[in-house]
Amino acid sequence: MPAFNLGESIPPHTEHAVSVSLPTWRANVGYEEGEDWVVGSMTTGYPRFFIHRSIQAFAKDILEKIGKKGLVAFLFPTRQVAARCVSFVKLRAPPVIVSSLEVLHLVLDPVNPQSKALRGLSPSISAVICSPEGFGFLKQYWQHTGDGVSSRRAEFCHSLFKDGLLRVDESPNTAAPMSPKPCRGPRRYQRGGSLDAGKPSTTSQTSTTVPDREETSRFLEERFGRNLDVSFVEPAKSAIKRRIAGALRSDRELTSSPVPEKEMESNTRGVVNLREDDIYLFPAGMNAIFNAHRALLGARGGLKSVNFGFPYVDTLKILEKFGPGCVFYGNASEADLDDLEARLKAGERFLGLFCEFPGNPLLTCPNLARIREMADKYDFAVVVDETIGTFANINVLPFADIVVSSLTKIFSGDCNVMGGSAIFNPNSRYYSALKDFARTGYEDTYWPEDVMFMERNSRDFASRIERINANAEAICDVFRENKLIKAVFYPRDNESSANYEACKVPGGGYGGLISVVFHRKEQAVAFYDAVDTAKGPSLGTNFTLTSPYVLLAHYQELEWASQFGVDPDLIRISVGLEDTADIVNVFQAALHVAEHGSQ
Repeated sequence: MPAFNLGESIPPHTEHAVSVSLPTWRANVGYEEGEDWVVGSMTTGYPRFFIHRSIQAFAKDILEKIGKKGLVAFLFPTRQVAARCVSFVKLRAPPVIVSSLEVLHLVLDPVNPQSKALRGLSPSISAVICSPEGFGFLKQYWQHTGDGVSSRRAEFCHSLFKDGLLRVDESPNTAAPMSPKPCRGPRRYQRGGSLDAGKPSTTSQTSTTVPDREETSRFLEERFGRNLDVSFVEPAKSAIKRRIAGALRSDRELTSSPVPEKEMESNTRGVVNLREDDIYLFPAGMNAIFNAHRALLGARGGLKSVNFGFPYVDTLKILEKFGPGCVFYGNASEADLDDLEARLKAGERFLGLFCEFPGNPLLTCPNLARIREMADKYDFAVVVDETIGTFANINVLPFADIVVSSLTKIFSGDCNVMGGSAIFNPNSRYYSALKDFARTGYEDTYWPEDVMFMERNSRDFASRIERINANAEAICDVFRENKLIKAVFYPRDNESSANYEACKVPGGGYGGLISVVFHRKEQAVAFYDAVDTAKGPSLGTNFTLTSPYVLLAHYQELEWASQFGVDPDLIRISVGLEDTADIVNVFQAALHVAEHGSQ
């Protein structure tokens, strides 16, 4: 295995990597404590937690350009997103910080003849600026929602800004309407997401005439050395959506021809009337969850939600901070469902139930069949995050009103691009209301370059899953047979395995994520320091990635997490594509060190 230095990007020498090397237990603690020997060495980090260097540089140049040096700026892709950020800060920050807030919009220079070639990309930026004391409030919004600009968007727009093609919008009325106008017709939606299954719309950030697309691509190549043919962006989105749907047709070569809006001939989701325009793409997985919650609030009104099962940290924060609040059930057990059902029988009502299938990091699977029955009886939505199970292994859509996923993970695999998705189940009782909300409330902010990387990375998704499933089972067996291990968490044979089996597709496996707990902390530390894999945040990479997950995700709330069976010294392994015998040997060697080096 290659050696990864502290703070180096994972993969190495990858400009837009979404993980960073934290090769020792001490380095992970140092990161959480903000120690300079760790933080100062980091070239990058997970994008919602670590603001990419290219974004930082762009924000710095904007502030210097407008004479606001010494303030802080967070960059967002649209005016609407920036407005949401400002509203979030105003509700939480003290008046002295709120009074320092301002929003600045960067738009293409309308008098520059070169701007015409760039209009199809909509390379706009909205900067939320405030005093340094407001950094933490802005960072909360950035982290929880996934609404911030991607590093590729920032890098591209920064180059335009330095060349004078992107300038401050000084028009008298810079406030854009909160949502684009819908087009006519019962099924077609005129939005940036081109939810017409690839049909160009007048508001799409990538939809232009063929001559305009050719001019844009030629300009990008000549001016910036970028081989980005924008004519392929809409077909790339279509290909991604069809893969997410499990459409049973081979991916055709991408062309610039529009894909007609229609129901897919067949798919593996078990929902025959699923359409391509029921699938929405987002710049991050957490942004898909954030917008699923927004859509439910818009469609159904202000009710509390239920977070069922121990969640990824920001899912719970979204439900707590961006609505009336939530009821939290941390074990995803039948007893938890009994309690929820008792509350429902007593008259309490909820917006929706959010859960992961399986959960992170304990790989627990809730009883979706029972949850669906309760939802139908007591009128609440079910939102299932399938990121860890993946739709190649499980099918949860028949039980859910919305299915969300982080495409950043195994769907991409290459650890070099972010993305997320949400599927609206056309058989949901809330489907019409959700689509009505999306018609005015959804913005496609997925940057075209990121789309192209995601499409390319995901072409071999199905074949990669088969190898990862096999590797994970082999590694799981190694842990189960070792006397140092106190507990192994894996969907194949935990207490909720029957719930997993109920959703497992024919030929599917159990995914690539394993969590283990050692009998003693010093064993866990010795194992982590010795294991010869990449070590850092994220999961679902094509290479095996190890992390003291609880330490990173819940460092400030370890005691709280432990009451739900989440051990503070838990180690999470995201299994990759390595040769099975080789990767098994890697873990056996680390276990040997843990046994003899921790005595």
